[in-house]
Amino acid sequence: MKAYHLIPLMFLTACSTAPKLALHPQTPPPLADNSAVRYPEVLRAYHFGRYVDPNDGLVMHEQHDVYRVEENTHWNLHPGPIDGSPVSPAPSRDAAFSPTPVNDAVLAEVNAQRLATAEIMIEAKILTGALARFQVALQQTKTNLLETAILRAQVNEMQKQLAVLKTAQAQNTAPTTDFSTNQPPGKFFDTNSPEFNP
Repeated sequence: MKAYHLIPLMFLTACSTAPKLALHPQTPPPLADNSAVRYPEVLRAYHFGRYVDPNDGLVMHEQHDVYRVEENTHWNLHPGPIDGSPVSPAPSRDAAFSPTPVNDAVLAEVNAQRLATAEIMIEAKILTGALARFQVALQQTKTNLLETAILRAQVNEMQKQLAVLKTAQAQNTAPTTDFSTNQPPGKFFDTNSPEFNP
């Protein structure tokens, strides 16, 4: 009978204490390196300055960044290890598709390079303009040289013609012999005179 007396005591102790809900945070499962199974996508950011929309000349775009997926996610099809474990170490990626590290020093260097590039572009435009002006001046000089050569040849020809005229004038000013007769000049050609017999 003693055993029956203990049973109500057990119910009594069970009803007297309220159950407490204890929450214990679970530790997350360890993250698996999925790069051995599937490669992640590679994003690249491109910065555009102001530009005119190629489809509409009346629209200008302000400077902004454009993000482009350079490489989509894809499965790693390299064979796994021989021991049969499903995850193998990822092969080394191509450096061209790895994202560039960004910190203050890199940003400062990129900005310095952009500034230097802008200055070089301005200098290149100035040099292009100077070269175009030089080409025009060179062409004008060639034209002037050709015209000078033509004028020099014409002057030499004129000097030769002048020398010929001077010698001809000197010969014409020499004394000429006069073959005059005692007859009056009209006598020889007078057709009405009786001496003229046709």
